Amino acid sequence: MNHFLLLGMSLVATTVGLYIIPFCKTAVLLIVMMSVFGVSFGMLDTGGNVLILDIWGHEGAPHMQALHFSFALGAFLAPILAKLALDTPVSAENHTESAFQPPATNGSSEADSAPLFGLPDDMNLFWAYAFIGTYIFIVSVFLFALFFKKSSRQEKSKPSAQGYRRAEYHKTLLCLLFLFFFFYVGAEVTYGSYVFSFATTHAGMEEHEAAGLNSIFWGTFAAFRGLAIFFAACLQPGTMIVLSNIGSLVSSLFLVLFNKSPLCLWIATSVYGASMATTFPSGVSWIEQYTTISGKSAAFFVIGGALGEMAIPAVIGIVQGQYPDLPIVLYTCLGSAISTAVIFPVLYKLATLPLD
Repeated sequence: MNHFLLLGMSLVATTVGLYIIPFCKTAVLLIVMMSVFGVSFGMLDTGGNVLILDIWGHEGAPHMQALHFSFALGAFLAPILAKLALDTPVSAENHTESAFQPPATNGSSEADSAPLFGLPDDMNLFWAYAFIGTYIFIVSVFLFALFFKKSSRQEKSKPSAQGYRRAEYHKTLLCLLFLFFFFYVGAEVTYGSYVFSFATTHAGMEEHEAAGLNSIFWGTFAAFRGLAIFFAACLQPGTMIVLSNIGSLVSSLFLVLFNKSPLCLWIATSVYGASMATTFPSGVSWIEQYTTISGKSAAFFVIGGALGEMAIPAVIGIVQGQYPDLPIVLYTCLGSAISTAVIFPVLYKLATLPLD
């Protein structure tokens, strides 16, 4: 399928979902709309990576870093914009009371007659979603415009087919990359999701300190993804992966050894966020140097990352609840860092084997 058409359609689906979500009045409808989000995000994540590889090939490392920097920047800015739109004393109180008050007055008969759609109690909520939805729709217009330039697009794609190459252990490399991204993305999302709770319950931090710890993790993550655009112009993707693995190993080890020290938590969290930043885009650029990545191949190892993002935080949340005195979250980060540090040399060895 044409990459521009696929990305444009996924952005339109995201736009529709963003406009409808504030009007959802039932949990089932909200689940359906969030499922649409999941499908569209999956297409964006896979399609964006494949599009850059298709245009620039193994020379697209800086462009790949720029793409993933935009993910981090958007994730950093969007909640701030939403908070600015929603952060009024009256609306916050009304939202809290209306959102969490149990509807137990008339029993199930009233719940059955509840409408599927309705105006949100706070229209600022709608404007926050509508602002981002409109922006996404404008971007989709540009993608559809590129799609209609079929003739020039087809002419450019002909020479790239001549550079097709396939490593001897192509499928094995994809499977190992699947595991590599499973552990990497799982650890990234686990630490980002639980660092606040860990800091308050295990390390004894105040809530504002724990919030700062969470912010510094994602802040250094986004900042180093931006810097990686320039690093990728002078460093090989494999070198960046090795440096990231070393940083992740050292910082996660210090987190485990000094998990009660606030100073160590601040420093190690900053290093850990910076170390995790460049791994995913560098991994995609690295594998393209040795074997051509098609849409199916990219979808396969992106699924590995998505499974890690879904499964590891869920499992760790349950285990951490059963053993609250142990820093299970930090053990997970260290174990994932060890796993990626072991998998990558094997990947490199298989990728560099001479072809017959």
